[in-house]
Formats: sequence, structure tokens, C-alpha cells
Amino acid sequence: MSRIDDLIRDLCPDGVEHKLLKDLVRIKNGRDFKHLKQGDIPVYGSGGVISYVNESASEGPSVLIPRKGSLNKLYFVEGPFWTVDTIFYTEISSQLEPKYFYYYLQTLHLEKMNQAGGVPSLTQRALNELHIPTPPILIQREIARALDQFSQLKAELETELEARQQQYAHYRNILVAPRSPKESVKLGEVSYIARGASPRPIRKFITNEEGMPWIKIGDVPPQGKYVTTTAQHISTDGVDKSRQIKPGDFILSNSMSFGRPYISKINGCIHDGWLVIANYEKTFDPDFLYHVLRSSPIQNGFAQRAGSGTVKNLNSKIVSDTLVPAPPIDQQREIVHLLDKFDLLVNDLTSGLPAEIEARRKQYEYYRDRLLTFPEKK
Repeated sequence: MSRIDDLIRDLCPDGVEHKLLKDLVRIKNGRDFKHLKQGDIPVYGSGGVISYVNESASEGPSVLIPRKGSLNKLYFVEGPFWTVDTIFYTEISSQLEPKYFYYYLQTLHLEKMNQAGGVPSLTQRALNELHIPTPPILIQREIARALDQFSQLKAELETELEARQQQYAHYRNILVAPRSPKESVKLGEVSYIARGASPRPIRKFITNEEGMPWIKIGDVPPQGKYVTTTAQHISTDGVDKSRQIKPGDFILSNSMSFGRPYISKINGCIHDGWLVIANYEKTFDPDFLYHVLRSSPIQNGFAQRAGSGTVKNLNSKIVSDTLVPAPPIDQQREIVHLLDKFDLLVNDLTSGLPAEIEARRKQYEYYRDRLLTFPEKK
């Protein structure tokens, strides 16, 4: 950082001039790509690359700025590209180093400039009035180079994490696989499996905790394992006609988050978008059963038997008829012990790779914001 500090002191002793974005950059609208042929040129929408075509809208380098949707997802593109109408692309003047411009826009948190009440939106008018600090190009390039190094380190960690997650899934599939046909049982023969219930005519939601927690898809984290809290409670007159679950029961979604297992840590009620697996304790350690249900063979089996339509139906018969490994409980716990060690490395937010990635992200944001904050020239 000292070299950049020295350059700013020597080249900008009176501060850095801030200019309007419209005086430095031309913002261009994206267009439909359906008339184009398949190729190797990426087509960007606000969520990232959505296709590849044979023509480009621009050659880059360019910073792509979402017009609708995920306004905080900026993209830096060096080669040829095409954009659809949900994302702007930019033609950047020689006064700006393109990568510097990309990093500076990140500090502005464009999602806060949302211009709509529904789908988040940005306008060219609002973007054009942004003030962009323009130190000499030499300083811009040094800042971009320093931030590239931070970004590269974070990208390498994320690549390693992805590889470790795949490795973890691979070994989990091996460890929970049955060692012989005699080890397999139908899940419905050793547990109670049923669909949830939705007593709509009498169901009332209350804000206090006098009733029973009502478990919805949004109450479980996509990458989580447990149900610990809910946003709503169901009134006591609806509880008796709902499907109740207790701590230790599994629930599986038969629609959104399709087939994902969660272990409840609370008493609650589930609607008919859930299945419950209960009374399995004589045959399974709960953590072992969790790993079995998460394994690829079981998940793929659920998907194949639930149909190929847009809306899949994972009903209780499919789950009941599913063959699962059931080794002795002590062996199950040994397998869980091994998998838990691996799980800490790839999923733990306090000690594993995710924790290191988060630390690097915060470090990157700290130095990015520090490097891109300048005293304004009077």
C-alpha cells in the first residue's frame, strides 16, 4: 500500500478530482439474442452468463451493470460479449482504467439505488450522476493490480472449497453405501413416514408463541441441517388437525428444496409440502440417516421416481419404498465421526475453508474501500 500512498501524495497533493460518470463512461442497453446462432461468445443477463452466441455487442473491456434484478452483481468482461436488456454494458473512456472503474463501482453498493418497488431496478439517469474519483491512470492501475491480487487469492480458496465439497460428497457416498444386500432395508419398514397437513379453514397465524411453530420452506436454510425457529405460529385450534412433529424427526420437502432432509430441533406443525420421517431411532443414528438421505444415490433415486415434470411429487410411498443402508448403530456412529471431520473443513463457518474465505472477503473489502477513498480536490 505504501507505493500507492506515495503516488497519491506525489501526484495528487491537492486531492483527487471527482467527475460525473456520464463524462467518463457511455452506458449502453442490452438487446435480445434470439436471432443469433450458437457460438462461443457469452451472453450476460443480470444473473450472469445465460447462453453463448456467434456475434458480439461489444469487444470489451467493459463493466456490466444490472438494470433489473441483482443490482449488486457487477461483471468485468475483457473479451467480446453480448448483453440482454436486463443489464447495461459500458464503453469506458481513456480517463479510466476499466478494472479500477469496476472496483470503484463495487464500493457504491448499487443495490441501494433501487428505483422500483417490485423487481429492483436501476436507471441510466441515476448512474450517470454518480461521482467517480479520477486519480492519474498510473494510480488507478496500481490500485487495480493490488485488488486483483486479493481477488485472485479469494478465487483460489473458493476453487479449493468447491473441490473439497465434491470430495466430501464422493466419500460420503462411499461410506454410507451398504456393504451387502442384507444391510439394506426399506425406509418405511423401520420408520413412520407421512405427508403434512394444511387445515386451511381453521388455520390461524399468531405472532406470539402461545400456539405451535408452523414450519415453512423459508424457515430452513438452503445449506442447513436443522429446523430451529419459524416465522409463524399456528393457533391451538389448528394444531390438532395439522401434522405435528417433534425434536429429532426428519422433514423432507416434496416441492421446493426438493428431497432435502432437515432434522427438527423443535416441536412444530408441517403443511402438505413436507413429509415427515419419525420413529426411526431403533435402526438409525440420526446423523447417519441424515448423511444417507443427503447422499447422491438416494437423492437421484428420489428425483427419478418423483417424475420429470416441472413440479415433482415426492410422496410418502416413494420415500417408504426407498432402500437405505442400515449397518449396526456403532458402525453408523464411526462413519458419522469421519464425515463430521470432513464437514468441518468444507462447511464450518468458524474454523473451515468457509471461515478463511469469509476472512479474506472482509480483508478484501477493507482494503478496497481504503484504496478507493480519496480526498476530493477543491
